[in-house]
Amino acid sequence: MIKRILLSFVLLLVVAYLVVAVTTFNKKPSKMVCSDMELIIKDTVNAGFITRQEIAGILQKKGIYPVGKEMEHVRTKVLEKELDKHPLIEKTECYKTPSGKICIEVTQRVPVLRIMSDNGDNYYVDNKGTIMPPEAKCIAHLAIVTGNVEKSFAMRNLHKFGVFLQQNKFWNAQIEQINVLQGKEIELVPRVGNHIIYLGKIDNFENKLSRLKIFYEKALNQVGWNKYSRINMEFNNQIICTKDSTIMQHQ
Repeated sequence: MIKRILLSFVLLLVVAYLVVAVTTFNKKPSKMVCSDMELIIKDTVNAGFITRQEIAGILQKKGIYPVGKEMEHVRTKVLEKELDKHPLIEKTECYKTPSGKICIEVTQRVPVLRIMSDNGDNYYVDNKGTIMPPEAKCIAHLAIVTGNVEKSFAMRNLHKFGVFLQQNKFWNAQIEQINVLQGKEIELVPRVGNHIIYLGKIDNFENKLSRLKIFYEKALNQVGWNKYSRINMEFNNQIICTKDSTIMQHQ
């Protein structure tokens, strides 16, 4: 009987300790003031247009800059909602640290193509197929798209080509310019070689470029990269190369 009473008493003490410990450890210090705002910017390799000064300026303008405010009055969801309105930000995550800081993680929108259309349009297309303003300070090399470029074509079709270039080291380094002709046929201007690559319709571009790379390795490495002025990849079963007025077909 005594042992049972002692055991019950010990269990009661343990439960009481756990309740006090959990309450103490989870209790937020009252009146803690935000001492700093830490900014983490993702995707800085491909884009670098968001700065701490700009983020601070946005929050100050809206009267929600956290530094100097009591932590309990800082609403991280409000900060996220305001920063997500920025046209160059894809997603924002804000959280509080135990040391009294606000941490803001910004995922930038990543441009994949620069559009400079004949109609005067000047903008970027990002990897989601949406338009970005021309003031985006892009760090990475991007192919420039010229010619008869409609926004709908850039967003629905060309952005897939831009994502392909971004993910393919060889072609990203090789393709300097994409020219869109009147019928939405595509010409490519390479960095190496004095030829123009004619793809025709953009459909099946991955297969066309795969065949062209093999042609580069087996033919151009032998005869020279400046031998042809035009390489036609329009047809699936042949590559047509033009040198001056001479047409040579490679089956």
